[in-house]
Amino acid sequence: MVDFAAIRRRFDFRTIRIGRWVKPAEQQRAARHFHDALCDLMQILQVPEEVISLRGTLGLHYGAGGRPGVAAHYDAGARVFALAKNAGPGSIAHEWFHAFDHYIASNAFQNVGAGLFGSRAWLHDATAVEHPLNVRLYACYHAIMLSPEGDAPSELVNRSMVVDRNRGDLYYSLPEEVCARAFEAWVQDAPLKNHFLVKGTRQTREAQLGLYPEKAQKERVGRAFTAYFSCLGQLMVAQKRR
Repeated sequence: MVDFAAIRRRFDFRTIRIGRWVKPAEQQRAARHFHDALCDLMQILQVPEEVISLRGTLGLHYGAGGRPGVAAHYDAGARVFALAKNAGPGSIAHEWFHAFDHYIASNAFQNVGAGLFGSRAWLHDATAVEHPLNVRLYACYHAIMLSPEGDAPSELVNRSMVVDRNRGDLYYSLPEEVCARAFEAWVQDAPLKNHFLVKGTRQTREAQLGLYPEKAQKERVGRAFTAYFSCLGQLMVAQKRR
């Protein structure tokens, strides 16, 4: 039987917390959905289980620790991603990438603050940690946030800034949000489909506003993510065999 305890054992999450208002039957259904979504994410990324839990540093909350009116969020201070009981499905890919982007910052850049995301560190020219794998990571950030030539913001960033100007707010154009949406779109385009893992990058209002990569940029982003995560997975498997 798949339950949250089994999920914690398999993926080595640091903690898993379930809200007091989540009934046993709801827990069981949610555990099956989470397990399948995380397994599918592992297959799409071509990585082992420890990548999904970020080497056991990531916590998972379901129906607990949420924010009013927010379906899902990542708490950088606690290193936890939380999904609401009734509104979170489809948000896992987005929130997981936030967690990954936060986790990788200290591995890919020197002297970064505790709450800094890798995407923001890269955009602000933080000092790189020299490693072939990090070069592939930087290529992901480049494909998402810059033009192919690297001399201007990408089409995705430009559209995100337009939306923020119209809203009078700074949110969609934040580097960590731009990159999380690009990751979402790549995961949803994968042959393996799971709507509990990701949905909404094609038909939603955000998609209609151009807040996800389109056409040629989507292809560049996809190639960059595939190159990075497949290499990460191969390196981790090789390490386990030593």
